[in-house]
Amino acid sequence: MKFQFHYYQPEFEDLPTAVEHGLSQSPKQLHPKFFYDKEGSSIFEQICEQPEYYLPNVERSICEDFADEIIACLGEDCHIIEPGAGSSHKIRFLLDRINPAMYVPMDISSEHLRISAQKLAEDYPDLPIHAICVDHTKPYELPTEIPADKRVFFYPGSSLGNFDPEDAIHFLRDLHAKAGKDGALLIGIDTKKPAEVLNLAYNDATGMTAAFNMNLLKRIQSEMDSELDTTSFTHHAFYNFEHGRIEMHLRSHKDQKVRVNDSIFHFQSGESIHTENSYKYTPVEFVALAKEAGWQSERVWQDENGYFSVHFLRVS
Repeated sequence: MKFQFHYYQPEFEDLPTAVEHGLSQSPKQLHPKFFYDKEGSSIFEQICEQPEYYLPNVERSICEDFADEIIACLGEDCHIIEPGAGSSHKIRFLLDRINPAMYVPMDISSEHLRISAQKLAEDYPDLPIHAICVDHTKPYELPTEIPADKRVFFYPGSSLGNFDPEDAIHFLRDLHAKAGKDGALLIGIDTKKPAEVLNLAYNDATGMTAAFNMNLLKRIQSEMDSELDTTSFTHHAFYNFEHGRIEMHLRSHKDQKVRVNDSIFHFQSGESIHTENSYKYTPVEFVALAKEAGWQSERVWQDENGYFSVHFLRVS
């Protein structure tokens, strides 16, 4: 089993600092990267199984329908690098069809990453795997063990939508710089579609997305010295037409005070903590965004309803 684990960016912004800063803002906010502790990562895996959350099934159908074309774009002996790998389920679609020279899963949740990468190493014992615990909101460099040629970044799902457009361009530029002169990017992008479809996806009947959002408050309770009544907050998610994004909030349903360490934060009834954005892009909009970051679009694949798009980009 060829497996290495790198704590390449171990000094993350800590939750207490982020909470005190975020709740001091107007409007109050927390970064979505704090969703992904062990419990949050587990809940997200369950979200992906909910019928309202169309993304995994639609993306999978695109990859299966256009598998030959996608594989032809990647080529053999490439070094596949996956930011935000999570459970590394989606990479298996590629690993079962091609023989990459290396796989590099990266994630902010170290324990979740280690477990999933070790399982993958057991299932693909001849594949060199270099797992990297990293915070993509902070500067970092790839370890020298990863060859500089034939790098293909694999970014499935709709995670790019969590970045504001300017930050998305910055993120894509960073991947562009790390990809090298012959590098490529295979990326999934959630598209604009009827609001009722989007609103259902983020308000599933079983309440898994609500639990995912509320887990932030549970983390504050368990990891910090705080006085916080989680039952006085509710999950609130909706499509913002003006900005072309889903917004997730934790909304207070009463006037209240929350103590975190030595700080007191006042909430009015209806006031919320903004926890996540998920921007949606038409294929044309995303190609323009990627071009601004230095990427050249080579192929775009979509499902029959146009609910999702998969893009293959080359370093321009």
